[in-house]
Amino acid sequence: MLTIEDLGILRDVHVTGEQSVRVTITPTYSGCPAMDAIRDDLKKAFATEGYKAEVDLVLAPAWTTDWMTDAGKAKLREYGIAPPSGMAAAARHAGPIRLQMAVKCPQCSSLNTKELTRFGSTSCKALYVCKDCLEPFDYFKVL
Repeated sequence: MLTIEDLGILRDVHVTGEQSVRVTITPTYSGCPAMDAIRDDLKKAFATEGYKAEVDLVLAPAWTTDWMTDAGKAKLREYGIAPPSGMAAAARHAGPIRLQMAVKCPQCSSLNTKELTRFGSTSCKALYVCKDCLEPFDYFKVL
């Protein structure tokens, strides 16, 4: 559904030799359990194409939802997950504090939604319900 580029996890791919590459990835959070699988999948994908891949896991700067592509956010919405809205704290400028007033339902686009729990299927998502169509959905939190 989403690529690691869509999510902003893929930071860099650098050709280091005729048949070798170095890939840099950043997890969505430091304890993300998917990083081992992503690293292994990258190595396999490059090996299939005849390349040896070294994969570096970089924690700084910390990943932010600002790195997600617009295409990635659209794919989340199409899949039924509300994409992050707004900018992460690190990207904000001094001035008025922006408040998130509502999360739009990815099913019916209603703003009449309610947070059920701050942590959903993963730590980076919250569980919401739409009061109009009554569908529950994940919201990808702004990080």
